[in-house]
This record gives sequence, C-alpha cells and structure tokens, in this order.
Amino acid sequence: MSAVRRPLPEPLIRVQDSPLHGQGVFAARRIANGTRVIEYLGERVSHAEADRRYADKQVSDNHTFLFTVNTRTVIDAGVDGNEARYINHSCEPNCESVIEKGRVFIDAIRPIEPGEELTYDYQIQREPDDPPDIDAIFACRCGFGGCRGSMLWPPRRRARGG
Repeated sequence: MSAVRRPLPEPLIRVQDSPLHGQGVFAARRIANGTRVIEYLGERVSHAEADRRYADKQVSDNHTFLFTVNTRTVIDAGVDGNEARYINHSCEPNCESVIEKGRVFIDAIRPIEPGEELTYDYQIQREPDDPPDIDAIFACRCGFGGCRGSMLWPPRRRARGG
C-alpha cells in the first residue's frame, strides 16, 4: 500500500523587487497576527569583526545585512543569510523583530495579506561618530503619514530657539 502524499503548503513568503528598496519580502499567502514568520540567519560575529568587515564601506552606503543581537554578537546575513535579510524598514511596520535567547525572529504584528510587503522598524542606533548627514544616509522612504524620515532611532531632536 502506498502512502498518501499531501501537497506541500504554499510558502509563507517570497523575495521579489520592492517599491521601497531593492529586494523585499512579500506574503505569498495570508499571515495571521502573531505568526513567527522567519528567523534572521547569518554568520554570528563580534561587533569588532562586523566593523572590520565593513570598514571600507562608503559612509553614504546604507545597505546592510547586519543585525545587532546584543553587546557581544552581530548577525551578518551577508554570510549564510536567508530571506529575512531582504525584509525592508518601515516606520509603520506589519512585523517586529524579536530577540529570544540570542536568536532573532521576525513576527507579524497584524494580519498581512497575500502580496503585501513585510516590513519592520529597523530602529538603527545612533553612534557618537555618525556623520552630520546620517539621517539623509539612512533616510526612510516608506511613504506612511507617520514616517519619521529616518531608519535611525531615536529621531534627532531639533534645536529650540530662533
């Protein structure tokens, strides 16, 4: 007697060209609120190693596959990374990054319809040695009414007075 073969479920996501930036990740089928969509994978390295790898990168290049896990570890999805590295930033995202026991997951924070692009807020940390035009380098173009204009967090406060 032969076993009954059931069709594999349709993949949850697919990578394709994005109107936001380069490649993006899109829902291949409906994704329910609270779904753990994907783990952010790549080579786990120290901050010093991540800095060394990208030391020659132009300051104006905002393209990165680095994800800070904690004070010791960065995931470089440019090495052995998966589709999660293509999830773009948005100031009004439909996903969030969740760090659990040193692992990074992308979870849906609302229902996501087929064909909709998955996004999360990168909340890139500012550094004391950032160039003055860092907000322009990491400009956000998500297009939402509440867009803060930058993938960086927190937004730079404007000087008061006049």
